Amino acid sequence: MPTADPIRAELEVLHALVERALHQQRRLAEENHSLRHAQEQLSSERAGLAARNDMARTRIEAMIQRLRALEQPPQG
Repeated sequence: MPTADPIRAELEVLHALVERALHQQRRLAEENHSLRHAQEQLSSERAGLAARNDMARTRIEAMIQRLRALEQPPQG
């Protein structure tokens, strides 16, 4: 059967292409998972930094209020 060898060769090429595509899909899925995890960590860190920034702003505003109160002459 002379056509069996070309068909077998073509099937082997297709098999190799499918294997390569599956390998790339697995690699991309792992990379995607890793990137999503990193994004979650960065979002969490950002939220923590925003909270710390708000607390610092509140403390500084309170200090400014106290300093302004000290600048004013006593009433009475």
